[in-house]
Amino acid sequence: MGATLCICSRGVLTIENKRYLFVEKLGEGGFSYVDLVEGIHDGRFYALKRILCHDREDRKEALHEVEMHRMFNHPNILRLVGHCMIEKGPKWEAWLLLPYVKRGTLWNKVEALRDKHEFLPEEKILHILHGICLGLKAIHDQSYAHRDLKPTNVLLEGDDRPILMDLGSMNHARIEVSGSRQAMSVQDWAAQRCTISYRAPELFNVESNCVIDERTDIWSLGCVLYSMMFGEGPYDMIFQKGDSVALAVQNNITIPENNRYSQGLETLLSSMMVVNHVDRPYVSTILSQLEALYPTVDGQATTRI
Repeated sequence: MGATLCICSRGVLTIENKRYLFVEKLGEGGFSYVDLVEGIHDGRFYALKRILCHDREDRKEALHEVEMHRMFNHPNILRLVGHCMIEKGPKWEAWLLLPYVKRGTLWNKVEALRDKHEFLPEEKILHILHGICLGLKAIHDQSYAHRDLKPTNVLLEGDDRPILMDLGSMNHARIEVSGSRQAMSVQDWAAQRCTISYRAPELFNVESNCVIDERTDIWSLGCVLYSMMFGEGPYDMIFQKGDSVALAVQNNITIPENNRYSQGLETLLSSMMVVNHVDRPYVSTILSQLEALYPTVDGQATTRI
């Protein structure tokens, strides 16, 4: 579980024998908070994610997220600096210490441009998409899937290098469903852990006898690409209006008319947004198509832009 954590005076805390100073709150979600802390030993800033755990199952899920981080040492996946579990009365908190990425998320960038009626240029989109795919490939190569890929779960470094984060929904890539009870269990899990407007069609109505695989991430990747191209996800407005996303994802996607992007990029988007997951490409195929579209993209996800 990591070394014991203690909270001392003036907002100083210790994680794995290193001291950190609380700076400010960065944000919060339904069951977690993120604080900015500074390492007293190195002067660097870090993001401290605190996950509220109400019972043993919550603690198990938090430790699962820790283990998912530990599996990877990859430039496009957020690394775990340290962690611990602390008891707070009848409840627990899991504390995950992560690198602080000052520029924020891909969604921050997309939203800022949209507010100025501007859009990402194609070369920039290809650069970011390539890095996301490299991170996904590392996950898929370990026989896991992210399951909650979306613009708010992609950080951007200063060189626009994308970093996948929030690994708490990751699970085994291949899920063999046998029977209606298991199908309902998978469907309920997806409803809780996979963001609705980026959720793959096969996770809305899980069939009684089927195999779900890592290509749920390819659908979500298509939604991320769409958001980079058009300033919002393809199903964001449907969800905001209160209409049925589950029904909308059963139809082929319509790509808005535009003169900003090449036919090749639109074709790539369409190939990801295929309703039947067995007809979707794997991430290795997406990478090959990306490199054909933009040959200057290399294996390190760097470009001259």
